[in-house]
Amino acid sequence: DEALIALRGYLEETRRVDLVRVDGIARDPENVARVLRSLARNIATGASARAIAADVGGAEGPIDTDHPARRADAAFVDPSLAVVALGTRPDRLLRDVETLGLLFESLIVRDLRIHAQAMDASVFHYRDSTDLEADVIVERRDGTWAAFEVKLGQAAVDGAAATLRRVAARVDQEKHGKPAVFGVLTGWGYGYQRPDGVAVIPIGALAP
Repeated sequence: DEALIALRGYLEETRRVDLVRVDGIARDPENVARVLRSLARNIATGASARAIAADVGGAEGPIDTDHPARRADAAFVDPSLAVVALGTRPDRLLRDVETLGLLFESLIVRDLRIHAQAMDASVFHYRDSTDLEADVIVERRDGTWAAFEVKLGQAAVDGAAATLRRVAARVDQEKHGKPAVFGVLTGWGYGYQRPDGVAVIPIGALAP
């Protein structure tokens, strides 16, 4: 409870004070709160800036494109801030598996970005013209790359592995090389390599 109170105070300070300090532009704190809620609702979904603007505008129509929502690709530095922006609590999230899964994906991506810095690597989301997606691509400057799907529970591992195999078949490996790792990142369990070569990696095993 103390952590939630501290996080609420942080977001309150951000929407009422901190944004003005950044660029000197006054913003309606209620609009900022709506942007934060929309970003939290759409966390790890890849929602476009237009979708965020429409969500925030509600019945009054999309907000202005100069609004911070044009930065819809931005992520919360800590998924716990998204929890507070949504006005929910950990016990409620346990009954909302879909939102919990998206928050987990955001947490994984945050951690991978931190680890990638130590490897001189970058983290991307993969989506091709057929809407085939992989949650995370990690690529080093030398071109070495790895692809990951993020799944909170073990039950979704088979489907995630199938997605990674489709990505492997789609990528021009003569040009980009073979992936160093194809992995499914999960919330718990133990790590192992499947017969199809896809690694199953629990979050506790993540390291540079």
